[in-house]
Amino acid sequence: MKKEKIAIIGLGYVGLPLARLFATKFPVVGFDTNSERISELMSGLDSTLEVDNETLKSVLVEDVSESNGLYCTNQLEKIKECNYYIVTVPTPVDKNNRPVLTPLIKASETVGAVLKKGDIVVYESTVYPGATEEECVPVLEKHSGLTFNTHFTVGYSPERINPGDKIRTLTPIKKVTSGSTAEAAQHVDALYASIITAGTHLASSIKVAEASKAIENAQRDVNISFVNELALIFDRIGIDTQEVLEAAGTKWNFLPFTPGLVGGHCIGVDPYYLAHKAQSLGYDPEVILSGRRVNESMGLHVAGSVIKLMHKKGIAVTGTKALLMGVTFKENCPDVRNSRVVDVYRELQAFGLALDLYDPWADKTALLDIYQQSAIEKPDFDSYSVIVIAVAHDAFKTLSIQTSEHRVVYDLKGVLPKECSDKRL
Repeated sequence: MKKEKIAIIGLGYVGLPLARLFATKFPVVGFDTNSERISELMSGLDSTLEVDNETLKSVLVEDVSESNGLYCTNQLEKIKECNYYIVTVPTPVDKNNRPVLTPLIKASETVGAVLKKGDIVVYESTVYPGATEEECVPVLEKHSGLTFNTHFTVGYSPERINPGDKIRTLTPIKKVTSGSTAEAAQHVDALYASIITAGTHLASSIKVAEASKAIENAQRDVNISFVNELALIFDRIGIDTQEVLEAAGTKWNFLPFTPGLVGGHCIGVDPYYLAHKAQSLGYDPEVILSGRRVNESMGLHVAGSVIKLMHKKGIAVTGTKALLMGVTFKENCPDVRNSRVVDVYRELQAFGLALDLYDPWADKTALLDIYQQSAIEKPDFDSYSVIVIAVAHDAFKTLSIQTSEHRVVYDLKGVLPKECSDKRL
């Protein structure tokens, strides 16, 4: 195969870090349909904060023909000379929790329009086992006029990006790889092995690689649903869940999961892809879906607990000024999409509370789109009768917030010392 020239399709949380890393060794063209995103990146700025500005600037090049480096574009002709196409677009679910493959199909159409003999297409987007070969390959064949495994091959290497994590980045995490032929699998594996210091794991088939990704997040979802269910039980008993978990954690093989709102683009989504595949084969996955039901109920539980605490303290509900702290889907990350904090917000709003939002990390534009209100820049905590801390941002850990007979503080993730709040999840 001729010298590698890589196109990364989709420059979000997954695609940009991958493109940046590959650009240290290969010529890389980052392709995204969002022209504003392209302009931002080519100026050396990453609004997702996954790649710091200096690191990004160090790999950017001004011409697509340069030997190594990253060139970002939304122009299809700029990726025609590539021979590896790596697809890193999102794979969400719809309002009924059914897989939405539209971004994946459109990305496959884009690649198919420029695909040539000898090219390899690698998918990193999370899918159900079989989706790459059953859904994406026919699109590639249709739009390229080429024959699968004769003129072009495909691979699958599931992403393992953990947004906001500056320790477990791309290179120190072993990468699962696979290919549609033995030769393609070796090429894909060698490509990733050239940048991943932790090494690679070559799966026996694309379906095995797809399934490995699906169960990574389904396993976490089920484990979190277990401790969330414990939180619901212990709340009725009247004991603190985190104290119970600390005590149980003294045993060497007790797994350190904690309760919370399960959102984001992986844990709260991927189990539905696996469930969809199982149901299409006539099997209804009871454990996976029951875990999803528990986790999706937690926002309503938190809001209900806040209202009960208000009643106990004689605090009026309707019109009471309340502050919701943290609206991103996880700590120290700007992404508010798929955050389940919105469930708490909507329920408290339905009860009639006057809610303000505070999150120093949240993307302001996305926040406004979802909540139809802006966040407070610097809140006066003493002016609120209710404070709900929903996300464990590091910036919240040093704040001086205290509960009182006239205020409810619900510290969902245990950010504050226990005595400073009325309740933890």
